[in-house]
Amino acid sequence: MTDLSLVALPGGLPDKRQVAASFSRAAASYDSVAELQRDVGSQLLQRLPASFLPSTWLDLGCGTGYFTRALAERYVDGQGLALDIAEGMLNHARPLGGAQHFIAGDAERLPLQDSTCELIFSSLAVQWCADFESVLSEAFRVLKPGGIFAFASLCVGTLYELRDSWRQVDGLVHVNRFREFARYEQLCAASGLRTVSLQNQAHVLHYPDVRSLTHELKALGAHNLNPGRPGGLTGRARILGLIEAYEQFRQAQGLPATYQVVYAVLEKPL
Repeated sequence: MTDLSLVALPGGLPDKRQVAASFSRAAASYDSVAELQRDVGSQLLQRLPASFLPSTWLDLGCGTGYFTRALAERYVDGQGLALDIAEGMLNHARPLGGAQHFIAGDAERLPLQDSTCELIFSSLAVQWCADFESVLSEAFRVLKPGGIFAFASLCVGTLYELRDSWRQVDGLVHVNRFREFARYEQLCAASGLRTVSLQNQAHVLHYPDVRSLTHELKALGAHNLNPGRPGGLTGRARILGLIEAYEQFRQAQGLPATYQVVYAVLEKPL
C-alpha cells in the first residue's frame, strides 16, 4: 500500500496542480469504481426543477463526462460546456461527447464570459477547491439572471471511520479534510445567490475489507490529497494496525465508509 502525498501550499492546502495530476492518472479507472459518484450526481440532477430547461449549461468538474452526457440527454436542445482542471479526464471524456466544448479550466477562475450559462452543474468536484468563496463568485458572474448553480460536495464527517482508525495507528493525516457544513451555509448565504435548497445527507458504502476501500480511493484519484501525511510506503505493521482498528466499525454488510454529502441548489436573482 502506497502513500501518495501532495505538495503543500501556504496555509496547508494541497497544490492544485497535484490535484489535477492525481485525477488525470485516475481517468481510465475512475468509472469502474464510481458508484458513489453516480449516485450523488443522479440525486443532484433530481433536485433540479423539472420545468427548468437551460439553453446553455456547464458541467463544472466534469471528470470522465458521465454527467455531461446525462445533462445532454436531459437538455437535448441546450448547448453544453464541460470543464475540468485535469487534462487526463478531459482526454477521456471528449471522445464520448455530450458537450459542444470541453475546456481545461479552474472553478475558481472560470475561463468564461459574464452571463453565459443558465445552469452550472457540479457533482463532487468543488470540495477540492481551497477558495470556495471564489467558486461561488465565479458562478454568480458566469450565470445569467435566473440561472442555477447546483452542486454536490463533501463536508466534515466524510470517511470518519478511516480517519479514526488511522488516528489509533499513528496520529498522522491520512484522510482528506473537508469544510464544515456550517461553512457551506455561511458562504452560500453571502454569495449573492439565493439558496433554493441546501442539505447535508450521509451516504454509506460497505466493503469486505480495508484494502478494497483504499484501492477504490486510489482508483478514483481521491486518496489523501492533504499535506501533513507520511510520504513513501506505509509499513506492514501500520497497515495491520489500521485493519485491526477498522474492524471495530464492521457491520453485517461489511466495513462502512460514510460520505457526508452537501447538496445545494442556488439561483442568481433576476
